Amino acid sequence: MNKIKKLLIVFFTLTFVMQVNAKDAPASFADLAERLMPSVVNISTTTTVTTNTNPFPGFEFPPGSPFEDMFKEFGTPQTRKSAALGSGFIIDEKGIVITNNHVIQDAEDIVVRVGGDKEYKATIIGADPLSDIAVLQIDSKEKFTPVNFGNSDKARIGDWVIAIGNPFGLGGTVTAGIISARNRSIGLSRYEDYIQTDASINSGNSGGPLFDMNGDVIGINTAILGKGGSIGIGFSIPSNDAKRVVDQLIEFGETKRGWLGVRIQVVSEEIADVEKLDEPRGALVASVAENSPSDKAGIKAGDIILEFNNTEIKEMKELPIIVAQTEVGKTVDVKIWRNKREITKKIKLGRLETSEDFKVEKKETKEEKPEISEIKSLKIIVRPLNKKDIEQRKLPNQTTGLVITNIGKNSPVDYLNVGDVIVEAQKKKIKSTKDLEDIVGTALKSNQKTILIVIYNNQNQRRYIGVKLD
Repeated sequence: MNKIKKLLIVFFTLTFVMQVNAKDAPASFADLAERLMPSVVNISTTTTVTTNTNPFPGFEFPPGSPFEDMFKEFGTPQTRKSAALGSGFIIDEKGIVITNNHVIQDAEDIVVRVGGDKEYKATIIGADPLSDIAVLQIDSKEKFTPVNFGNSDKARIGDWVIAIGNPFGLGGTVTAGIISARNRSIGLSRYEDYIQTDASINSGNSGGPLFDMNGDVIGINTAILGKGGSIGIGFSIPSNDAKRVVDQLIEFGETKRGWLGVRIQVVSEEIADVEKLDEPRGALVASVAENSPSDKAGIKAGDIILEFNNTEIKEMKELPIIVAQTEVGKTVDVKIWRNKREITKKIKLGRLETSEDFKVEKKETKEEKPEISEIKSLKIIVRPLNKKDIEQRKLPNQTTGLVITNIGKNSPVDYLNVGDVIVEAQKKKIKSTKDLEDIVGTALKSNQKTILIVIYNNQNQRRYIGVKLD
C-alpha cells in the first residue's frame, strides 16, 4: 500500500512540474490585444506621381505635321496622386510614432489614424533608409497610449508573438504565431538580423509592431516572403537594433553609425585553408578605403577580422552590424589574422554617413593597345589592365592586373565573368601574364590544390577567390 502511495505521489509531482514548465498556447489573446490596440496606428500617405502618356516615347512630330495636334496631348506630362498604406505604433504619450521608412518615403502628406476613427496629420522627425526605420510626430497636443520596446535578445525560437497592423487597408487586425527563426538575412538592406515569424503579415502591415506575451515590442514588421499575401514567413527588425536607430533619429534627426572603411567578404573553406586558419570564420578584408579609419590603423586587404571591440566575429554579416552600433570616434581593439598569426590593431571609428568625403581622385590617362594572352593552366584569355580601364572603372591609380576576355569550357574559374580583373595571386601583385603563369605553375608542381587570387569584379568590388587547381 505504501509503495502505491509513493508511486502516486511521484506521478502527480512530475505531472505538476511538467505543467508548470510547459508554455502552452494561451487560451486567448483577447486581453493582450485589447490593451495594445490603442497604441497601434494606421498610416496613409499621398505622393504626386508624374507620368508621360505619349505612346511613342522619345518620338516627336515636326512642326506643321498633320499629326502634331492629334498627338500633342499625349506628350503632356500627367500628374496624379498615389496613395500608400502602412502601420506603426506609439512609443510616447506625446504622439511619437515608429514605422518603416518605405511606408513614408517621398510622402507629401501623412495621415495617422488612431483607434480606428481619429485621424491626425503627422510630420517626419527622422528617417533611415539603411535600417528602413522612420520616426513620426503626430500633430496634436492630445495624450496618446504608448507601448514599450522589449528586449529582443531574449526572444527565443518557438516563443508566442502577436502582430497588429493595417493589412490591405482593413484597419486594426491582430494575428498570432511564433518566432520561427532568428538572425535572418534576406538581402533587403545593409544591416539585417531579422526575426522570422509565422504570424500573418500582409501588405499594409509594414511598420507595425510584433509583440511578445508581455505586451512589449520585440520587432518592427518589415517584409514578407512571397507575392500577394502571407505564406507564413514574415520578417521583423529586432527591437534592440531598432531602438538604437530610433534614439538617434529622435535626438539628432539622423543616424550616426560607426565606420571602419573596409569592404569585406565571407571567409570560405578554401580561403581558410590557404590562410591556415583553423576554420572558416571572421570577415575577410577585400579592400580598404583610402584615408579611412582602417587605412590609418594599418589594416590591409587580405586581413581577416576575427574580433571587434572584444566581440568574436563568427560570420562576415555580423561585423557591419556591430561596427554600426559602436559610437563614432571610439577607439576599439580589432583582432585580425595576418600571415598565419593573430595581431591586434587599435582603430578610431569614423562616421559612416560622412564617409563619402573620402574619395580617390583620378587622373586623366591615355588609351593603351591591349595585348591578348592565354593562361593555359586556367583556360582563360586575358589582357593587361590599362590606364583607360583604371579611369573608366574608377580603380585605385596604382592597380595592376589582367582583364579576363574569355573563359574556356571546364576552366577552374568558370564561375568568374568576362571583364573581371585578376590583381593578385597568392598575395603577390600581378603585373603581367608571366606573373600569373609562374604562380600557378609553381603551385601545380608542388601539388598544391588551391591558390588564392584577388579580383575586381564587374561591379568593381574587390574579392578574394579560392581557386581549386584540381
